[in-house]
Order: sequence, then C-alpha cells, then structure tokens
Amino acid sequence: MCEEVLKVVFPLLEGTDLASCMVVCKQWRDMAKDDYIWKCLCAKRWPSICKRPTPPTSTYYNLFKTFYKRQQRRFLPPPRLSFNDLDFYIDLWAEGRLIFSEVVSGPILQTGIKIPPPEISDMLRFHLEGPEYKMTLTIEPRCAIPLSQTVSVSVLMGRKDSNKVACIVNSALFDYIDRTSYRALAFDYLDFSPVYPFVSGIRAWISLLFVDDGNEGVIDVFGIEMDFCDAANSEEEVLWLLDMLDWK
Repeated sequence: MCEEVLKVVFPLLEGTDLASCMVVCKQWRDMAKDDYIWKCLCAKRWPSICKRPTPPTSTYYNLFKTFYKRQQRRFLPPPRLSFNDLDFYIDLWAEGRLIFSEVVSGPILQTGIKIPPPEISDMLRFHLEGPEYKMTLTIEPRCAIPLSQTVSVSVLMGRKDSNKVACIVNSALFDYIDRTSYRALAFDYLDFSPVYPFVSGIRAWISLLFVDDGNEGVIDVFGIEMDFCDAANSEEEVLWLLDMLDWK
C-alpha cells in the first residue's frame, strides 16, 4: 500500500488499531510511529494538551500509550502485618443486652467457616463460596434474634507486635436485612492514621449470617462475616488496609 494512502488512513484509526498496524511490516511500523498521527489521536482525547508546541512527554505516542486506558492493578509488596499478629474483639448487643462477646485470633478469622450449616440457602452458599475476599466466623451456640430488636456490633483489633489497638466498627446498627441473601448488614467508616491524610470513605462491613427456620419474626444467626469490599479484595490488600488504621 502506498505511503500517501497510509498517511490518510492512519490518522482515522483508533489508537489500539494503529498499534496493531505497527506489527504488520516495517513500512507500516515506520509510518505509524509518526508522532503527528499520535498527536491527532491525543487531540481527540485531550484537546487542551495539544495546544502547547511540544508534547508534555517525550512523544505524543508515549503520552497516548501511558494514559489511554486505566492502569491495571499494581503489584503490592508483601504486607508488613500478618493475621498471626492480630486479635479481634467482637461484641454484639440486642436492645443493649450482650448476646455475643469473643476474642478471636487472626488465624481463626482468616480460616473462616469451613463447613456452613447444611440448611443454609443456595444464595448464601453461593456468596460464601464466591471469589470476593471475606473473613467469617461461626457463632456457637447460634443466636435467635427477634427482628423487632435493635442489634449493634463493635469490633476492635489488637496487634501483638506493638500492643496497640485500632477500631474497625464502633456500635454500628444492623439496619438492613437482606432476606434474599440471608444477611443482616452493618457498616462503619474506618479511621486511618494521620500519616495517610488523603485516605477516607472506606467502610468495614459486618454481616450476620442466618438460616431460615420458618419463623418470620426471628433470624437464626450462625455466623459473622467481615469484609472491606470498598477497597480491599484480597488477603494482602486487607492486611495493608488494616496496617494503615489509626493504631493507638
């Protein structure tokens, strides 16, 4: 194909298509690397940046290649914290009456519920077996909680390596009951260390997991789930998030 035709066609292509043309042959690669063509593509996305006489990066090709799509999730270094360093202090109240109070070691919460009750719903079983990272704990004995009662939860976390404590949830109410997924949900916003002044708005979610015992006015709670799905979806991300809290 003659160069005159390529000079007309290439500026009309999308960036990914133009990049594909660069691997066809040497002639096409040399033509497609013309920075004027990439300036035309950049002008479609960021018109103001092309008003300056020179590109803000070394070339418009590099500018487009760097910013044309959202960056992929970056690799995290190994977290400085481990579940072996942590204890979780979990308390549940119903109408001001303490119904569950346990110190749960990090490895127990990390291991989670291995064998859920056989009578749980398919929807809840699908949720528990899903890919989203979550920490779960079996409640023994089970709690039968009337729906008419106000239920709240507090979760503190202690770290053994420094003898400090951080708050995950402070007296949050279970104000939403999802009958389709058999979960009652509460949340609270995390408090981060002043070292991270621009990190905010991330929630800790606590769910009461229950089964249907045929009583419409009562939920039969067999477990607790905790997740940080706003920001953390793997064990490494959760540990980094917990390490950033305001430890006192």
